[in-house]
Amino acid sequence: MRWLYTFLLYLLAPLVLLRLLWRGLELRDYWFRWNERFGFVKRPEQDVAVWVHAVSVGESLAALPLIRALVAQHGERRVLVTTMTPTGSARVREALGDQVLHTYVPYDLPDAVARYITRMRPQQVVVMETELWPNLFRALAKRKIPLTIANARLSPRSFRGYMRFRSSIASVLEDCARIAAQSEADAKRFLQLGAHVKKVSVMGNIKFDMALPEDQIAKGHALRDGAPTWIAASTHEGEEDAALTVHREVIKTFPSARLILVPRHPQRFDAVEKLVQKTTLSMQRRSELDGAAPSASVLLGDSMGEMFMYFSMADVAFVGGSLVPVGGHNVLEPAALGLPVLFGPQMHNFVAARDLLLETNAAEQVANDIKLAYAVLALLREPERAQAMGQAGQKAVAANRGALNKLLQLIS
Repeated sequence: MRWLYTFLLYLLAPLVLLRLLWRGLELRDYWFRWNERFGFVKRPEQDVAVWVHAVSVGESLAALPLIRALVAQHGERRVLVTTMTPTGSARVREALGDQVLHTYVPYDLPDAVARYITRMRPQQVVVMETELWPNLFRALAKRKIPLTIANARLSPRSFRGYMRFRSSIASVLEDCARIAAQSEADAKRFLQLGAHVKKVSVMGNIKFDMALPEDQIAKGHALRDGAPTWIAASTHEGEEDAALTVHREVIKTFPSARLILVPRHPQRFDAVEKLVQKTTLSMQRRSELDGAAPSASVLLGDSMGEMFMYFSMADVAFVGGSLVPVGGHNVLEPAALGLPVLFGPQMHNFVAARDLLLETNAAEQVANDIKLAYAVLALLREPERAQAMGQAGQKAVAANRGALNKLLQLIS
């Protein structure tokens, strides 16, 4: 099966390059740094103590406290961080600058992986959440470089998919030194896939250990002007239309209400602006603000790395990726700031966080945009209930902190 997997990867490589060209039409950064994707990187001046891989923007953000702690342990420029997308790359560089080494992760081709490892010489590797790369894992195991899957999770949907290839996945998991699962349910799924019981432990979710950026929070509070404000965060195609429909209902009751609309992917900022322009709603872009509170009915969040600022401007938070079949996004961030949280039914990537907030009455799940409108209006009408939900969320997040220290001890 590994031979077939590798053969198909080589066969599909030209299509992958064409896809990069195509995606570059929306985001030009996809046209650059292809050498890194094939393992052609410059050898660093000193050996890499820890290589941390976080595939997406969300995982990059979740890994920041871990990466900062590893930099404090090993020193600057001795921690390597890899991502797969330009947006993830930009977030790492913005947050960590020259403290870390950073490249794109090599494609899971045997020669690319071998070339990359030989040049970077990592002493150990940490892969965040659910990235399983057979050739990379095998190359690390052959070189006796320990690999930890950190903050490991397996949604029921992913688990069912992997179970179709259980014997092959078991072989991949055998190459791991440690699997630090987020929950007992995640640990059980890894064991059912064939992971060795001695390698699997439950560490909790390091997303509870997020560092709250005080500068962003202060900036967000400074931009508040008393208008009832709700945010639709990390939205995907289809959800912006829903949010604008909801907002048109909200302003019937609260004419001065404001929507902060923050698309998940920066290459969609312009497309979302055009959606707003098709309505009668007034709009400003974040890039147009001069330090004063927004004056328009819709604020388009066209910046990266400022989500805590946007949340700090709001009274109610809806987290996207949940009204469409994406699987949801991090609902713990608004909860940690004391906001009542709303999300749709598609939360299979954040089941534990979803259940925790629902069980503690810190969040509500809505079925569609109509239910979302009812929920937003109800919370704006009942500020005391919204405040109680927000306080419950803060307590739930605080009570579940501690996974980061456990994970650091495991890596050490």
